[in-house]
Amino acid sequence: MKSITSLLFCAAALVSPNGVEAFTVDSHTTITRSTAARVASPAVGPSRPVVSPRITSSSTKLNAVTPDLDTVALVAGQENLGFAVVILGEAIWSFIQAPSFDHAKVLVPASVAAVVLVAVSGPMITSGNADSVALGLEISTAMAALMCASYVARMVAPFSPSPKEAAFGGLLIAIAGFFSFSQNLVVDGFVTLPTLPSIPLPQIPLGLGEEIDTSRY
Repeated sequence: MKSITSLLFCAAALVSPNGVEAFTVDSHTTITRSTAARVASPAVGPSRPVVSPRITSSSTKLNAVTPDLDTVALVAGQENLGFAVVILGEAIWSFIQAPSFDHAKVLVPASVAAVVLVAVSGPMITSGNADSVALGLEISTAMAALMCASYVARMVAPFSPSPKEAAFGGLLIAIAGFFSFSQNLVVDGFVTLPTLPSIPLPQIPLGLGEEIDTSRY
């Protein structure tokens, strides 16, 4: 049997110069296959610690807001003057619908608010001084709230010489003015709202899959 194998080996060597390589094992192939086997098989032994990212809570500190007084004077000043003109115009129109001494009471809240807006809060808003601008916006916000109460009183009254739709329209304008002035106070940093205390969040480890047991698959 050994002689037959030797003859076949010699014949292959004579036919092809590379015939000997057909009966030898490539060392590179052996190393590659063994490396692949080690990668495919699960590692045996103590596993290395896995570094997992953790979710931590961070507190965000609000930076101090520096208001642009020129922009505030331009925008808020126009809003203040426009609000005064609109509420006074609505009161005059409602009075004209049914002019009488008793109905003249609709002119009182709007007239007082318009005078305060134009003569008091208006110059303070456009003064360029931060304290005066803040106080002027607060006065305008208060006037808008008072006008909301006046319009609501006119709407719930059992009898109104003028259409209540006008009072409802004035109420919408007063609400818009209230939120506009109060927003300028908060956004521009004149008024600081209280903040809730920071709540510590739990730390949740996120695994990356290194410790998954694949032996059962």
